[in-house]
Formats: sequence, C-alpha cells, structure tokens
Amino acid sequence: MDNERNQRRFESVYSKKVRAGKRRTYFFDVRKTKGDDYYLTLTESTRKFNGDGYERHKIFLYKEDFNRFVASLEEVVDYVKTELMPDYDYDEYTRRHEEFERQKALEEEGGGSNEDSTTTDNGEVESEDDMSW
Repeated sequence: MDNERNQRRFESVYSKKVRAGKRRTYFFDVRKTKGDDYYLTLTESTRKFNGDGYERHKIFLYKEDFNRFVASLEEVVDYVKTELMPDYDYDEYTRRHEEFERQKALEEEGGGSNEDSTTTDNGEVESEDDMSW
C-alpha cells in the first residue's frame, strides 16, 4: 500500500521532453504532492560515455519560485544573447535539430541508411554527434 502511494506521489501530471543532441535530454515534469499542490522537476539526463546508463541532475521548482525563476532565467539568457554573444546564430541548432528529426522520420519509414546524420543547407552531411549543444 505504501509503495502504491509513493508511485502516485511521483507520477507526472504533465511532461515535456527536450532532446539536446545525441547524449543529452531535458525533462520538464509537473508533479502533484499529497496535498494536491504542484511543483516542477527539471531533469538533465546525459548518457554516459561508456554507454552504461545515465547521469541525472534534478532541480525541484516550487510554485512560489516560478515567477522569479523564469524572470531570472530570461534575464541571464538575454544577457548572453545581447551582451556576450550578439552575433551568434542561436537558431542554428534548432534548424539542425529539426532537419535531423525530419531525416530520422524518413529513415524510420524505411528510407535512408545513415541513422545519425543530417544534411546542411550547403549539402554537407553531418552527424548529430557533431552538434555541440
């Protein structure tokens, strides 16, 4: 009975997964407490180099901190984008990831043979391993 309650306690109410390259994934999970309250867990999951499992790092974010957390995150990201690296193309990895996902979908439909590659605008083929994000 206690195990069943613990399972429900840690069940996600809502989840969003963000793939960030081949080895790293972020999970944004909304979880419910026993008292019918909600909190977020932000998890970075990185596949170990030796292929033996994953390393996980978690942040627990409670409702009273949502506004300050989001405001501070936006502020520091904006600072990097505008003050430190204003000429950097921040959409580059989004485009590359979208192309990788399209290529992967085509291959899963029975198409290509190069599982981990994508084609750039200039026709070069590159591996998602090359994506340092």
